[in-house]
Amino acid sequence: MYGVWIVSSVLFEPYDMAGHRLNNRVIMAPMTRARARGDVPDELGALYYRQRASAGLIISEGSPISREGQGYLFNPGIFGPDQIAGWKKATAAVHERGGLIFCQTWHVGRVSHTSIQMNGGAPVSASAKQGGMAFGWNEQGQPDMLAASTPRAATTEECHRLVAEFGQAAVNARQAGFDGVEVHGANGYLFEQFINAELNDRTDAYGGSRENRCRLLLEAIDASIKMIGAHRVGVRLTPYGTLFDMPHYDDTEATYLYLADELSKRDLAYVHIMDQGAQGQDALPREFLKTFRQAYTGTLLFAGNLDEAEAKRLIEDEVIDLAVFGRPFTSNPDLFERLYNGWPLAEFDPDTFYGGDARGYVDWPTYPEEQERKARFNED
Repeated sequence: MYGVWIVSSVLFEPYDMAGHRLNNRVIMAPMTRARARGDVPDELGALYYRQRASAGLIISEGSPISREGQGYLFNPGIFGPDQIAGWKKATAAVHERGGLIFCQTWHVGRVSHTSIQMNGGAPVSASAKQGGMAFGWNEQGQPDMLAASTPRAATTEECHRLVAEFGQAAVNARQAGFDGVEVHGANGYLFEQFINAELNDRTDAYGGSRENRCRLLLEAIDASIKMIGAHRVGVRLTPYGTLFDMPHYDDTEATYLYLADELSKRDLAYVHIMDQGAQGQDALPREFLKTFRQAYTGTLLFAGNLDEAEAKRLIEDEVIDLAVFGRPFTSNPDLFERLYNGWPLAEFDPDTFYGGDARGYVDWPTYPEEQERKARFNED
């Protein structure tokens, strides 16, 4: 009886996402793993994504759209020809297993360090207000976590350039074989720095009113749509997010409901809401998730330290359409199969989340492999 219930779960049903047929509703979250030496995707990364291709959709780790947009070492970018060629290995590996993969296009804004920036320049942001931590080169020339450098406010002309770079990143992603892009508008990075009414002190068309504060994100989304089509563009948002020293502001709910309305007009592939509670930040009120659902008419993804039961309930209650899982995918390359069959999950190892080599990255066995190893050990 238990097995029948598991197999019939709504999580395991196919889903039509703007014309993309997803084999199930178990989505792999974008997760920084910092394994790309020289910031170029390699064969190890391709294997990592191939192992997890049974997910209904993979959203790649954040891929910087430019050197300026990078805040961490060893992140695979999407702006150079060598990076595009490297990503082709990963997308081909996922497609060979019948999976789908979107590229998360990313600019960190102020969450960067001069040691990463071209010619040691200051990071760009909505304002000159400092905040966050970056992963750059310390004074001894070693990789290290460092306080983000003091940024400078992007000029109005630079805002136009940033929009164009997101459009080009969408083109690059398609050339690399991605099925689409997820514009990273979350987690205290560039777009949230503009959206946040306390951080954004601008007086031009990108500051002041909620329409102005949301302008850069919407223009970047529109540039991506123009280049590759709305059905290939998603966006990630973190309403009420406080990661990387993002301050609270009174207009939060109205700002994100304004975005819900604007994004509904664009017929996107999806909107992806993340709850930062699992990262030790303020949790997203679940009531707001329902309010956003009522305002946004398209496909809604949600990531928030979900387990199978909550994911199933949120989908059945029509609060969300697709459930996004993060850390369980690091240690369970066959997460979909484990959920489908009711197999136990392997515990993830936070010590191997960022940086390093194959250990804790591509050496996690599937459940059948795990059982085979145990059987061999018992025989010995």
